Amino acid sequence: MSERRSGEGQPDRTLALLWRNHRQPAAEPERKRGAGRRPSLNVDDVVDAGIRLADEQGLAAASMGGLAKELGVGTMTLYTYVPSKDELLDLMVDQVLGERRLPGPGEPRPADWREQVEVYSVETRQMFQKHLWLSQVSTIRPPVGPGMLAGREYLLSVLLRLRLTPTETNTAALAITTYVDSAASLEAESRLVEQTTGQTNDAWWYERNDLWETYFDVQQHPAMTTIWNANGYKSTAHDAYRYGLDRLLDGIQP
Repeated sequence: MSERRSGEGQPDRTLALLWRNHRQPAAEPERKRGAGRRPSLNVDDVVDAGIRLADEQGLAAASMGGLAKELGVGTMTLYTYVPSKDELLDLMVDQVLGERRLPGPGEPRPADWREQVEVYSVETRQMFQKHLWLSQVSTIRPPVGPGMLAGREYLLSVLLRLRLTPTETNTAALAITTYVDSAASLEAESRLVEQTTGQTNDAWWYERNDLWETYFDVQQHPAMTTIWNANGYKSTAHDAYRYGLDRLLDGIQP
């Protein structure tokens, strides 16, 4: 089940936190401190710890209480750095989005536009495999931080070279993002389920092998039977991913 942020935080406050390292230090949100005491943590420390806990123990472990224990501070102290779990999750997500090595403006990149899309594909899939908990986070309202915008900027810059209309460029970028991100999330979810249950997907299907012998009706499933008889079920998940991405790019190519 996806972790859904309530969206009830203060937008200005959330933006200030997301862009905290892209503005002057004076713009960082004020935090209450005792007189003469220096803070032992900063927002980066909190976000790093949240990501570490989620990577090692799952997203549920990165609760405000669990994070406070990990950092050795009181829960109320933690709230002076990150005011809510929703905002913490936004910060965690945007930070890992920013881990992708996507060439920025003026930086070297492959010459062919398809190879540039492949960079996005590889970096995004590796990101989800490194942070399996991302597959549990809703992307309906993503964090509008530097990590998210960097991915968006990169794909648009790739597709602008095709001289599509502005609307076509934007639509094509959204189509690629939807396909790649969704496939990467499903791959991560599959691995996460295997880790959680201790059972591989192959073993799960093997336990249900009686379906084909006892319950499967060839008359009611003629298309599936045709593919089976033609030995058409040999393709892997990677084959399916590659086929879909290639066909998508074929359709975008002017």
